[in-house]
Amino acid sequence: MIGRIYEAAVIPEVWPSALHEIGEISGARGAILLTANPAGQRWISSPDVYEDMAAYEQGEWHLKNKRLQHFLARQHAGFLRDVDIFPSCEAVQEDPQIKEFFRPRGLGWGVGTTIPVPSGDFLVVSIERDYVRGPIENEVVPRLDALRPHLARAALMSARLHMERAKAAVETIGAIGLPAAVVRRGGALLTANAQMQALVPHVLQDGRDRARLVSKPADALLARAFAAIEGDALTSEVTSIPVAATEQQPPMIVHLVPVRGLANDIFSQGRVVMVVTPVIPAQVPGAEVLQGLFDLSPAEARVARGIGGGSTVEEIAGAHGISRETVRTQLKSVLSKTGLGRQVELAQLLAGKSLPQV
Repeated sequence: MIGRIYEAAVIPEVWPSALHEIGEISGARGAILLTANPAGQRWISSPDVYEDMAAYEQGEWHLKNKRLQHFLARQHAGFLRDVDIFPSCEAVQEDPQIKEFFRPRGLGWGVGTTIPVPSGDFLVVSIERDYVRGPIENEVVPRLDALRPHLARAALMSARLHMERAKAAVETIGAIGLPAAVVRRGGALLTANAQMQALVPHVLQDGRDRARLVSKPADALLARAFAAIEGDALTSEVTSIPVAATEQQPPMIVHLVPVRGLANDIFSQGRVVMVVTPVIPAQVPGAEVLQGLFDLSPAEARVARGIGGGSTVEEIAGAHGISRETVRTQLKSVLSKTGLGRQVELAQLLAGKSLPQV
């Protein structure tokens, strides 16, 4: 069992079977492992309780989790049964979460522990037993306590491994001259290369809650993207945010690249890789490039390309056989999607500029 725990620390796909074994030791249906912090929680479970846990998350039952509150309040460095933290067996079954969620699914008795980790998160191991089998026996607790330090070390190992991988990723991007950082859930920087650090604080500010762009229009788009990360709504596609030029720095585009392959990896704190590409003199990007970067419609991309090429609204309308009002409507939509306030700012971003070839 101990070997399986350390194997899972390195190979996240092993966790479900390891948790199944922990559940068997306890005479339970299954076990759940989750990491939690103020930005949210991530979990993995044994196959036996996966559907139950998915329904638990969807129903936001964690907001009614008095059992976890009791665990945290006790600050006990070991496993505790629910009958140890509630006044009686009857009180356990009257708990709203247990009565309304677990009992209808045939569950109702449990044992668990909380383990603080250096990142500021805490690790929770929750083991759920079928109601008909009765409360977890007292003699089960020492068996689980013997596993607890190994679970804590496995969590620390996983966190360190992922931090090293995150650092390696941004340093690799830095080797080709681009600023890069790994962003954790919620938007705070996890690690950044030297090029990205050089953009602090005149372009990027590293706040405690989330990173911020100094440009307010660009930061509004960044905040929207981070909110999508928070709600797991960020798509698998790259999100691009334009940052207008200032006297100190050229126009830039901030790209947010989702980190894939995290389904079984609750210890990976990195959610997105942020890469900054400066806009350098060259030809105006094609309509397809603009469309992909800023989620423009084909018509909006043609208007943006025209503005970047120095054309007026009237010239764009004449070239495409449409009215000036239609062009103005499309231009307004382009400005909204790129976070820019004026036509001249769009022209400054695109006129005679394109992304560097990497």
